[in-house]
Amino acid sequence: MTVEEAITGRRSIRAFLSKPVPRALIEQILEIASRAPSGNNAQPWRVWVLEGEAKEQLARDLYERFMRDEPAHYDYFYYMRQWREPYLARRRKTGWGLYGLLGIAKGDRAASKAQHARNFLFFDAPVGLFFTIDRDLGLGAWLDYGMFLQSIMIAARSFGLETCPQAAFCQYHHIIEKRLGIPSDQILVCGMALGYADPEAKVNQFRTDREPVSSFTTFMDRLPD
Repeated sequence: MTVEEAITGRRSIRAFLSKPVPRALIEQILEIASRAPSGNNAQPWRVWVLEGEAKEQLARDLYERFMRDEPAHYDYFYYMRQWREPYLARRRKTGWGLYGLLGIAKGDRAASKAQHARNFLFFDAPVGLFFTIDRDLGLGAWLDYGMFLQSIMIAARSFGLETCPQAAFCQYHHIIEKRLGIPSDQILVCGMALGYADPEAKVNQFRTDREPVSSFTTFMDRLPD
């Protein structure tokens, strides 16, 4: 697999096989990803890896909390508070595309909720990852963190594994931090499912599109007068 194939073929996987991922392979992926760019070599990432009973217990707890509508509590907001264009249209297209593929009709809140709830089960992946960062670090460290997360997802693909980065966990950050013993000076950035994709799962056929380069790039060979 080339780097180009690893990047362009990456997608969020929402159904995994139960096949376990060797601990040594997880460590290797994280070691590779740790070579991501980092301003002043600060390396702001902290990773919490859940497997086996630990993952199952926490996942079930979070799933049940969501299904009984336990209020969300956010440490930071991943998304904008008030959606506007062009982001609103992209968000709607993604949601309708995913749910449409699964046969979930617009307005079917129960089915939509059930599908979203699978986030908290890590989509049945054998490995669940949580990522935290020191509260007092600046925005640049968060940029570094994004490159680290992307590196994990690309490195995983080179070993036949897939991932799904998950912001959904942020709404229960306080539960996760308490259960894992995460220090109070850390912020939960996101979670991530890691494992082998289920090739038979219909949901894994879903792919989002991307805007053309011309829509977000400005080439300049001279400065404006």
